Amino acid sequence: MSDANRAVITEFYQAFNRLDAEAMSACYTEDVVFSDPVFGVLKGRQAGDMWRMLTLRAKDFSLTFDSVRADERTGAAHWVAKYLFSQTGNTVVNDIQARFVFRDGKICEHHDQFDLWRWSRQALGAKGVLLGWTPLVQNAIRAQAQNGLKTFRAGR
Repeated sequence: MSDANRAVITEFYQAFNRLDAEAMSACYTEDVVFSDPVFGVLKGRQAGDMWRMLTLRAKDFSLTFDSVRADERTGAAHWVAKYLFSQTGNTVVNDIQARFVFRDGKICEHHDQFDLWRWSRQALGAKGVLLGWTPLVQNAIRAQAQNGLKTFRAGR
């Protein structure tokens, strides 16, 4: 196990818990590739800007992480974010599995995986329960997230 790479993952999530997007971004290489079920694939500065946007907008936020493991090239962690989804006022508890690839002591790939239907049931309420599993609603969630990021980046 690589203690240095474990430390990078730990540093990333400690910074996230403080809502410190700059410290989070400092854990990434300049050409990082990030992916998750909502934002899709983000590259380079897009990934850091996503964290900047999310940390700036966070309400009633808390984070826990565990099961951090890493070797010389790859790593993984489990994390849970709890926050208020501002569009509906609903509380979301998002349970996420993260995978990482490292290069030169930093994260060059970060892939988060979670159940988008479970997220939509919490965030959207009845609409998420009834329709959150459908491609139509999931694609609308993705489009809204990507448009929000585009607007955020344009304002920077």
